[in-house]
Amino acid sequence: MKHTSKSSANLSASEDGVFVHESAVIDDGAVLESGVKVWHFCHVMEGSRLGTGTSLGQNSFVASGVVTGSNCKIQNNVSLYQGVTLGDDVFLGPSCVFTNVVNPRSAIVRRDAYAPTKVGDGVTIGANATIICGVELGNFAFVGAGAVVTRDVKSFELVVGNPAKRIGWMSPSGMRLEFDESNFSVCTESGEKFRLDAENNVYPC
Repeated sequence: MKHTSKSSANLSASEDGVFVHESAVIDDGAVLESGVKVWHFCHVMEGSRLGTGTSLGQNSFVASGVVTGSNCKIQNNVSLYQGVTLGDDVFLGPSCVFTNVVNPRSAIVRRDAYAPTKVGDGVTIGANATIICGVELGNFAFVGAGAVVTRDVKSFELVVGNPAKRIGWMSPSGMRLEFDESNFSVCTESGEKFRLDAENNVYPC
């Protein structure tokens, strides 16, 4: 069941488990799938879609055209601008930042120049990290708190710093992957096995 609402003033929880706090604003044409939770002082614009079970933390914003997958956890003070797409099971830490124009100028309108940013399934972005528009974060990539991402991040890659650089790899369970001399690793939590190839790409075995 899909849920749309222009005013959330009297909405608490609906039959499909959607919850919208009374202080949030949901524009006509926004789609909130089952189990979505929208907390205090959020604004979800028309033409956006929040996937099943997604949670939108306090004081967050979702622009027109933004689509999230299922079970995304978006923490407080995060703005998802036009051009951002999230996969399933994405975690966005408090106050992380997305952009949508590479070369903004106040006097020049560049609404036709928004650069897309694709965030893959299972990605984690730490608190206060900045993601420069036009990049792609591969599945299960892990961006450390405060990092500034200026390039594509490979699947399973762990990046930190400004500009963000790879310091290792992370499993889908969020554990560091340590590769042996044969370029194989086992997640210490899940037991999943992974292989690292010559181009520094990680694959599940």
